[in-house]
Amino acid sequence: MARRCELTGKAVQYGCNVSHANNKSSRRFLPNLQNVSFLSDSLRCTVSLRVATNGIRCVEASGGLDSYLRKTCDSKLSRRAIAIKKLLKSKVEK
Repeated sequence: MARRCELTGKAVQYGCNVSHANNKSSRRFLPNLQNVSFLSDSLRCTVSLRVATNGIRCVEASGGLDSYLRKTCDSKLSRRAIAIKKLLKSKVEK
């Protein structure tokens, strides 16, 4: 399972642990991913995604999952999120 946020695209970053003697050893910075269920107003169902905590705050600040997906470009979203976005567009057009 990829360590990538499905909404923001936040992924693993690489860096170094630096000791007091300035010795460097490589390490990974993992995103804080959580399994979250969002309520979609227009689809009238819950959508469970693997999202970073930063992404949860972004969704809440934008007013919900539906409005966040409408505003966000497809390059940041995962395939599942893009599929949900297409479902939302088809529901709105009807």
